Amino acid sequence: MGDRVRWGVLATGGIAATFTADVQGLPDAEVVAVASRTEASARAFADRHGIARAYGSWAELVADDTVDVVYVATPHSAHHAAASLALKAGKHVLCEKAFTLNSREAKELVALARERGLFLMEAMWTYLNPVVRRLTELVRDGAIGEIRTVQADFGFAGDVAPGHRLRDPALGGGALLDLGVYPVSFAHLLLGEPDRIQADALLSPEGVDLNTGMLLGWDSGATALLSCSIVGHHPTAATVIGTRGRIDLPRDFFHPDHFVLRRAGAEPETITSGPGPQGLSGMQYEAVEVARAVRAGEVESALVPLEGSLAVMRTLDAVRDRIGVRYPADL
Repeated sequence: MGDRVRWGVLATGGIAATFTADVQGLPDAEVVAVASRTEASARAFADRHGIARAYGSWAELVADDTVDVVYVATPHSAHHAAASLALKAGKHVLCEKAFTLNSREAKELVALARERGLFLMEAMWTYLNPVVRRLTELVRDGAIGEIRTVQADFGFAGDVAPGHRLRDPALGGGALLDLGVYPVSFAHLLLGEPDRIQADALLSPEGVDLNTGMLLGWDSGATALLSCSIVGHHPTAATVIGTRGRIDLPRDFFHPDHFVLRRAGAEPETITSGPGPQGLSGMQYEAVEVARAVRAGEVESALVPLEGSLAVMRTLDAVRDRIGVRYPADL
């Protein structure tokens, strides 16, 4: 890898476009190739974003010798196949969340990356957001005492008609893996893997979750009250409640620009930080962390550790077990 990290983008949806724009705003990175299942889609994406090479297959992208890191931006139902292909071709990988469809697939990806000595990271941009990093520092320094409760939700009421990918079990449909991964990951960031898991959900006729509530418990006495939905408008907010205060993330907790620290006996403090000097979306922090780690010869990030991604997938599996959601890939 030279002075500039050369990215290959695998898939051409909205999240791929956002990531590409953010990477192109970095001084030491560039997107050199993009792939889709059709050359026409890849070429249209490449033309929009000024990318030199467009491929009509994933195999062509991972065979490109100029690509240092592959960003997997497919729906999560294809994460295992796409990331495996890239790792087997000797490429470092940044893979969107939810990491995979289930913990078995996640374990296989992690084992493959470790076997090949390649970098692998889940694209959980929340963990790399400067505001969230500051929040975790304050919590770990005891700013609000011991955590007693984490509350977080993510939901919208969209046009999710039968036939939509969010209604298809084969594609990992439902609210949990698309949206619920954020509140679950937020709780894991602060408290680690839970000791007890309860959940209930409204299921679609196809058998995916439309509206899910979760109660996670830790032996410390902490709890997390989490919810996700594709049939109801949620505030998409989070609160961390401690024995000496609380922290409120009043909106977009998964990529916030501020939070409010409320400590007993003190005036509320609003702590802010923008997405960066370029005014980008916030996904650039993922690319920066990948570049830092790869240049340092690291095969995973301490900020988004693979064991943490595996733990989140175990929790998501347990929630699906409680609510009765099964995917064909589970068999």
